[in-house]
Amino acid sequence: MNNLKTMNHLALLCLIMTCMACGEKKNETTMMFTDDVEMALADSGHIRIDSMEWTRTPGGVEITDDTIRITTAPKTDLWQRTYYHFQNDNAPVLQMKTRKKFFSFVVKTDFTDSHHRFDQCGIVMYLDSENWLKGSVEYENNEFQHLGSVVTNDGYSDWATTAIPADVKTMWYRFSRREDDYCIECSNDGVTFSQMRICHMQAAADEITFGIYACSPEESSFTAVFSDMRITECAWKAHDGQQPDKK
Repeated sequence: MNNLKTMNHLALLCLIMTCMACGEKKNETTMMFTDDVEMALADSGHIRIDSMEWTRTPGGVEITDDTIRITTAPKTDLWQRTYYHFQNDNAPVLQMKTRKKFFSFVVKTDFTDSHHRFDQCGIVMYLDSENWLKGSVEYENNEFQHLGSVVTNDGYSDWATTAIPADVKTMWYRFSRREDDYCIECSNDGVTFSQMRICHMQAAADEITFGIYACSPEESSFTAVFSDMRITECAWKAHDGQQPDKK
């Protein structure tokens, strides 16, 4: 009888331990898949495209394991108010989300097919219609185009640009986060990056969404190709010059 009770107790103990282990395993799995950036870092930077979500779907899209082709629809754009006084908020955006405070996102863009004024593609952090940033090359004409970035805070956009030759057809971007400060960089070869923009966004202090976009603000359509997407540890290093003011 005592032996039977002992066996029952052991069986019950095993059951409890098994349930606890399952619970721990379930929690580990939940932690692993709650943050796309953490997941990518754990997978040597590889981004699962199926973990990204559309804010708006494009005119056409073709997705393989490591390449995304977005075909834009005419009259699609992201812009808010400043100077032009119009509001456009219908560009297709494909994003992932994270609360991770330090990381970098890298992607290569190929816009060989762009041919009409303002055709563009690049990186984006789209939080809502009035708070977002983007970096891209915008086609202008057969002589030059605009490499630039836009930051939109509380419904007002700015635009910082530089002219580059029209025969440039590919560009790498690196988007980095350090808490609620952000950096956009560009590169011709994916190795050496140059700073385009540093900014602070009040609405981007906690969870953010970021990724890629393409659009054609006028009567045009083109296919933008995105490849070599990866997440890395933050490549935007801490400032080593003047120290912060004491509070």
